Amino acid sequence: MTTFIILVALTIATVLPPVNTLTLRCNNSIFCTGPLLHLIQMSKIFADSKTFVDMKMLHSPEEVLENWDDFMEENEKNPSKYNIKKFIMDNFNDGDELETWIGSDYTPTPRILRKIEDMIVRNFTASLMTIWHKLGRKVKPEVFQYPERYSFMPIPNGFIIPGGRFKELYYWDSYWIVKGLLISEMITTVKGMLENFLSIIAQYGFVPNGSRIYYLSRSQPPVTTMIAGEYVEASKDILWLKKNIKYLDLELRYWIDYKTVKIRKGVHVYTLARYISECTLPRPESYFEDIESCEIFETDIKKQKCFQDLKSAVETGWDFSSRWIFDEQGGCNANVSYSDAKRVIPVDLNSFLCKSFKLMSKFYSMLNDETNATFWLNKFNYWKKGMDQIMYSKKDGVWFDYDYFESKFRRYFWPSNLTPLWAGIYDQPEFAKLGRAAASYIKRQDLLKYKGGIPASLLLTGEQWDFPHVWAPLQSIIIFGLYNSGDNDAKQLAATFGKRYVEACIKGFLVSGDMYEKYDCKEPGAVEGGGEYIAQIGFGWTNGVALEVIDTFYKRQN
Repeated sequence: MTTFIILVALTIATVLPPVNTLTLRCNNSIFCTGPLLHLIQMSKIFADSKTFVDMKMLHSPEEVLENWDDFMEENEKNPSKYNIKKFIMDNFNDGDELETWIGSDYTPTPRILRKIEDMIVRNFTASLMTIWHKLGRKVKPEVFQYPERYSFMPIPNGFIIPGGRFKELYYWDSYWIVKGLLISEMITTVKGMLENFLSIIAQYGFVPNGSRIYYLSRSQPPVTTMIAGEYVEASKDILWLKKNIKYLDLELRYWIDYKTVKIRKGVHVYTLARYISECTLPRPESYFEDIESCEIFETDIKKQKCFQDLKSAVETGWDFSSRWIFDEQGGCNANVSYSDAKRVIPVDLNSFLCKSFKLMSKFYSMLNDETNATFWLNKFNYWKKGMDQIMYSKKDGVWFDYDYFESKFRRYFWPSNLTPLWAGIYDQPEFAKLGRAAASYIKRQDLLKYKGGIPASLLLTGEQWDFPHVWAPLQSIIIFGLYNSGDNDAKQLAATFGKRYVEACIKGFLVSGDMYEKYDCKEPGAVEGGGEYIAQIGFGWTNGVALEVIDTFYKRQN
């Protein structure tokens, strides 16, 4: 049976996905595209496709490709799995790009500990502090010396990884990691992480999914400007802002220029953003899985669309979810092969951008640049109006994703429905009114019955961004969206959800000694799997959101 599977895999491997005319942001013929990558990934040498593309070359890329040509000639273009393994051993090794790093500003006893009266919560918080130095990494000097041999981007400063299989600087994870680091008084570490992102923007014009070249085919939810907002508020470092605002400006214009569509409603036309990758090849780090997912389609054109749609869905940060998977009637589906994120105008993406536009106007005003301040304020007002007109349902009291192809709401519960509240784009008294309506919506969804946290959806699809999975950023969005609205009912609901989440994290931590990327809404502290990989420990944004909630609901305010 095993021999049959290998033969089938190697038969598939003879058919390369065609490269079309769409831009390849990464054209590396070893780690991003080409016959070498294809054959190795399709032979299933490694259980996780990410393993190979995270390796380092033992020779220059030119020499590795020459060795590859010789290898294929010697094996008459039909090598055995044993010989493929030998080729890998002769030309590659474990990436080993990073060294353990502890920020100079790390302290195991930040001031927050003295303000927490509950001893269980205080001890748990102290344990979270020790996790930061376990997750600290810095790029080794050899990556800067031989960058062409690695898939890792040589970023200059130490940073916090999410944990588990995620050994890079990840994009939207870092926003909630930063929130936790600032509560932990690690402001220098935050500055370094932020400048890592700026160095990537300076080179590529945007921030990819993570700090590896094979991620250059897509981004993730854009959070650089919001991270800058957190840093500037904490540091009051106006000189830093003056020096670097051009990079924040550049990234936001990338999203406006490449990720937006025009939507007509009545006589008005609005511009809003969506996720879309321009690349129609399989993801290098999930190569076999993508080939398998798209094999159901008969033509190359449909397979290319499938590869693009998978990448677009991954760009959302919710990989994978019923949010992006459609059935024939435009409803939700459980088969990732039918992902189509580009037809969705997402509430959270547009909220992140709207908040960022507002911050940019504030930043430019701080720098006495009223021309640019006015530009971004106008962009903010225009975007907010578009979200209100296209996404907000007065009947339901929340915002819904908009199906761009069918011109209608995606009327399902996802925590992202409350992101405009979290983004703080409304003023009082409208803010409180919207918070009260959203709290009523949340109660109607009967979410209080889930003691382990708020699930990513109410749809049981088997995907990890659906029921029953509890993800840290989604807790933050609902908890602080409701709380910051100022409405009393909303604030009470937020406190209930916040304390439940911390209690679930504590319960899980006391059992395992670890923090996980996601939990089970049905059983507090229980770990949930599902999706493309097993549950991962660490975990950067879980730590950050737990600290954010503790700082709000468990800390004395005097």
